[in-house]
Amino acid sequence: MEHLRCVVERITYQNEENGYTVIKCRAKGYSDLVTVVGNMPDVHVGSVLSLGGRWRIDGKYGRQFSLETCEETLPATVYSIEKYLGSGLIKGIGPKFAKEIVKMFQERTLEVIEHEPDLLIDVPGIGKVRVERIKSGWAEQKEIKNIMLFLQSNNVSTSHATKIYKTYGNDSIKVVQENPYRLADDIWGIGFKTADTIAEKMGFGHEKYVRLRSGIIYTLNKLSEEGHCYATREMLLEKGSELLSVEENLLSMTLDEMIRQEDVFREADSIYLPPFYFAESGTAKRMDRLLKMPPAIRIETDSLAEKIQSKTGMVYDEVQLEAIRKAVQSKVLILTGGPGTGKTTTTLGIITAFREAGAKIVLAAPTGRAAKRLSEATGMEAKTIHRLLEVKPPEGYQRNEENPLEGDVMILDECSMIDIILMYSLLKAVPDTMTLIMVGDIDQLPSVGAGNVLRDLIDSECFPVVRLTRIFRQAQNSRIIMNAHRINAGKMPDISNGRQSDFFFMAEEDPEKAVKTIVELVKTKLPRYYRVESSEIQVLTPMQRSVVGAVNLNQALQEAINPGGFSLKRGGFSYRTGDKVMQIRNNYDKEVFNGDIGTVSFVDMEDRSLKVSFEDREIAYDISELDELVLAYATTIHKAQGSEYPIVVMPVLMNHYVMLQRNLIYTGITRAKKILVLIGTKKALSYAVRNVTVTSRNTMLKERLKDLKEKADYFPG
Repeated sequence: MEHLRCVVERITYQNEENGYTVIKCRAKGYSDLVTVVGNMPDVHVGSVLSLGGRWRIDGKYGRQFSLETCEETLPATVYSIEKYLGSGLIKGIGPKFAKEIVKMFQERTLEVIEHEPDLLIDVPGIGKVRVERIKSGWAEQKEIKNIMLFLQSNNVSTSHATKIYKTYGNDSIKVVQENPYRLADDIWGIGFKTADTIAEKMGFGHEKYVRLRSGIIYTLNKLSEEGHCYATREMLLEKGSELLSVEENLLSMTLDEMIRQEDVFREADSIYLPPFYFAESGTAKRMDRLLKMPPAIRIETDSLAEKIQSKTGMVYDEVQLEAIRKAVQSKVLILTGGPGTGKTTTTLGIITAFREAGAKIVLAAPTGRAAKRLSEATGMEAKTIHRLLEVKPPEGYQRNEENPLEGDVMILDECSMIDIILMYSLLKAVPDTMTLIMVGDIDQLPSVGAGNVLRDLIDSECFPVVRLTRIFRQAQNSRIIMNAHRINAGKMPDISNGRQSDFFFMAEEDPEKAVKTIVELVKTKLPRYYRVESSEIQVLTPMQRSVVGAVNLNQALQEAINPGGFSLKRGGFSYRTGDKVMQIRNNYDKEVFNGDIGTVSFVDMEDRSLKVSFEDREIAYDISELDELVLAYATTIHKAQGSEYPIVVMPVLMNHYVMLQRNLIYTGITRAKKILVLIGTKKALSYAVRNVTVTSRNTMLKERLKDLKEKADYFPG
């Protein structure tokens, strides 16, 4: 083994999942920078490393030092200290202040920060507040380093160390040693497999109860991510024993104990995590109660049509009028239909009928974009469900059974997106006397979260449903709308193109070439032709992975559209000022939610934080929170539900065949407001149109509603 002592000049590449890193170093005895490769999850620019390893020649990258051992020592020279401090390692010190501090204290700099930090007040430009930040940043970094060394000694990636420290503070190592499976329960982004790796290295028994319990909960959570509210016992034991490599009978005993302790709930052969059990049974009971209670407002339907048409200046067809009449007569109404069938016009008629009667109307939608569209269409305030329920961490929703919403009528848009947990949270806050009008397109994809709420409500046959099918004349001029209906009917869309069309198809079989075409369209061709900004163009794709998946497309588009400037790196991605990003989890503290899209407005290299401008405000993110954000130049069709974009570009190739389904393509196409460009093959498009295999979801909402209907003396509708 050979040895190398060096100072890290720059980090060329780092995989935060496994710690594999490529760095450029200035090493003693070498005039040029040296390339070092190997597992270095906790390395920073300016770090002084003592390495053991071997030199090798890589066919593509040339001479490299492949490390086997790595030990970090504190930097000793003035140059290396400045590099070390200027890397952004410690909050409050960036390159500028690093230079000033080292200029004043020279080789004593780190000793001063460690033992006499109050002396930093003498450095020009550093005030009391910054001194305190540097003190706490230094202390935190030392503690995180200890956690990282501990995790590293257990062969685990340390990309989660900051989160562990934030959750448990100075008790971090103690908690992990006592029960590493707590990490999977307590910290978002750390799953069972990471916890299991730590536990195995620490010698936790393969058949220990805490391991089997955590594995069962993980399996149920993974199934919920696929849309299931529950697992059958057989399915759970099969998947769980496969994950845990234990006998099913041992897992069965663990499951029985978990049921006894109410870690999970059993109903017949169905096993639920508690939140999904309470949400599903609670939604059924609340919907049942809503139907049974009299409405706050009653409206006569005689001459209603004439009044509404006179007031709105619109002419409604018979199905739309039926929807308006049913809305004012029912406690719950479901209004569904595809694009161009007049859902918005009908909704306006329903609003007018209730307003004329003096009703107080509440408008809501699942996402910010959907709420904004509803607001623009009606001229009234519409809120997201989260905002309507007044979320306030850590207590949760302020609107609930004890503090219900105020109003006579609620109109809820984009209901196909609403999962069972959100539906139950909303229904708990809906007063018994409120009329509920649910609007949505049943042919779109179901919600990203667990459940199939809109479909189950319709299939239960407990509620009046009006389905709009007629495509209105003005909508018939849009090939996007006409093709969406053709696809929904199982027919190939019209892909003849033409200058006046709003629907274009570009044939391309090669995924790599498709990526280049997409980049050209988004960066130059579409903005130049339609005189729009690139930011108004959204790329939608069926999958996250693959050459034309969201991950690869985002990196290609970022390089083309926003290549330079300061950036923070996390998980192999760079976040730069001007980047389009999406929040991928509900963060109640920040009041940003899964699917919200914003733009990075500011990157602070000293604080290792950034700000994202969402529609109405700026939100700050620490570097440890960046796994809540993904680049959003391209996003999956699933994530685009409830949103509309002026221009949509969508790849449809056979390497996505596992995801190519009719409702997926239909949903993607209907996200485009003005222009849609499909890139791919006729074969892939045809395959998607023919494929109506929709994966069923384990839900019991329909059955629960039917049971309540049969048991009830009075269950109108």
